[in-house]
Amino acid sequence: MKIDCFKCQHFRVTWDQTNPRGCTAYGFKTKQLPSLVVRQSSGMDCLKFVQKIRQGDTSR
Repeated sequence: MKIDCFKCQHFRVTWDQTNPRGCTAYGFKTKQLPSLVVRQSSGMDCLKFVQKIRQGDTSR
């Protein structure tokens, strides 16, 4: 399963120009998408993915 960090509650854009993407669940910043870093370092898909809930989303 491909994890889309942009749809995760833990994904953050940082002010750090060298590491503009971050994950609050794992507590790190990176140039790549955090899910790619997790996959490369552990060999597993991210286990902390939580779908963002949009305001006004009545599909649930």
